[in-house]
Amino acid sequence: METPVFNCKNADDVLKAVKDYNVSFLQFWFVDILGTLKSFQITPKELEAAFEEGMGFDGSSILGFTRIDESDMVAMPDPTTFQLASWRPSDRPVARMFCDVCTPDGNPYEGDSRYVLKRVLAKAAEKGYTFYAGPELEFFIFANSSEPKVLDFGGYFDAPPLDLGNDIRRDIIFSMEKMGIQIEYSHHEVAPGQHEIDLRYAEGLAMADIAMTYRVVVKECARKHGCYASFMPKPIFGENGSGMHCHQSLFKNGRNVFFDVNDQYNLSAEGKSYIAGILKHAKEFLCVTNQWVNSYKRLVPGYEAPVYVAWARRNRSALVRVPMYKPGKEAATRMELRCPDPAANPYLAFAVMLAAGLKGMEEGYTLEAPVEENIFAMTPEMLVDRGIASLPGSLYEAAEAMKESELVKETLGAHIHKNLYENKIKEWDNYRTQVTEYELATYLPVL
Repeated sequence: METPVFNCKNADDVLKAVKDYNVSFLQFWFVDILGTLKSFQITPKELEAAFEEGMGFDGSSILGFTRIDESDMVAMPDPTTFQLASWRPSDRPVARMFCDVCTPDGNPYEGDSRYVLKRVLAKAAEKGYTFYAGPELEFFIFANSSEPKVLDFGGYFDAPPLDLGNDIRRDIIFSMEKMGIQIEYSHHEVAPGQHEIDLRYAEGLAMADIAMTYRVVVKECARKHGCYASFMPKPIFGENGSGMHCHQSLFKNGRNVFFDVNDQYNLSAEGKSYIAGILKHAKEFLCVTNQWVNSYKRLVPGYEAPVYVAWARRNRSALVRVPMYKPGKEAATRMELRCPDPAANPYLAFAVMLAAGLKGMEEGYTLEAPVEENIFAMTPEMLVDRGIASLPGSLYEAAEAMKESELVKETLGAHIHKNLYENKIKEWDNYRTQVTEYELATYLPVL
């Protein structure tokens, strides 16, 4: 029997689907502040009560949630996210639902990443805007999880036999489509063993849920092929890292807010101010979109990863690009932020990007002219003359910029802002005190 795609609108729809398809277990999904997926399972007989009262759990064991003396949390399942887990056996199917995390009194929990995104989306909705996102999550396929041993040495858009991940990507796409997730296209990426599957754009909260599902499906399908899929930003020295280029647009009353047919760039005043907001606050939110020590091994000149705060249309060395695949077409007009990586927490990443763009619109930020020259080829003096700033070069710099940002603090809320900063500083301290193989090979023989 073919796996159905559900469009449940309420608890009754889910209860009926569970009964009709003989669902054996239901996985309740949510994330910690770093975007690590957390899950527990219930049986169908507990489902009706879960919709009414939620399912309690110990929040003190979840990173960035609560202290031990205030540990009780409640997971409230979102019926609109009900789908069968496509990677599980179909004879006794397992379903999953995303959850909103609440306090025992029923209020949204301030440490819930999904709630953070919901707040920003609600702010946009008050102005009549619907936020759409289309992330491109790149990943590597390795032989195992203990070393970055690639399966092929294919390059950008290479076909089999150079591309040995084609069958795995196909299975990933089939699994995603079984869960109602639309795929635009897939291909081998630039680095050996690197791949990309592009998701069709969707509303912001739905897309964050999709991104989390995508990461699970990619890993599960690779595992079934005896391989390991990794979203680590820079697993191989000297090769391109993995990004999560994020296409964004705002719609109002069915029209693309960013589009203006009479502008030379087909960008409206609102679209320009949104991009200006992204550029102005990029340094402040980078610790959210690029949250690991390893993220900053990718964000270096020369590997297509943007490190310079500028925008362009064709130039891929700029931080923001306005793609020209379909110039003059309203629905296709969007901006693409190129710094995020696929190991980010998508809920928090989308939230800070949208908040920065909205801030630019509210304050009427001015967008400078695009930079179409190769910024990587510019000297430091040329960068200064052009007024082109650089992104933070390390997790420590990014964390300190985030700490001082009123915009990021307001967007994340004081609880997540504080906990994320403290976690990142701890990670940086753990990293900087390590003695690496590079240091031993370079210094031990001569010092």
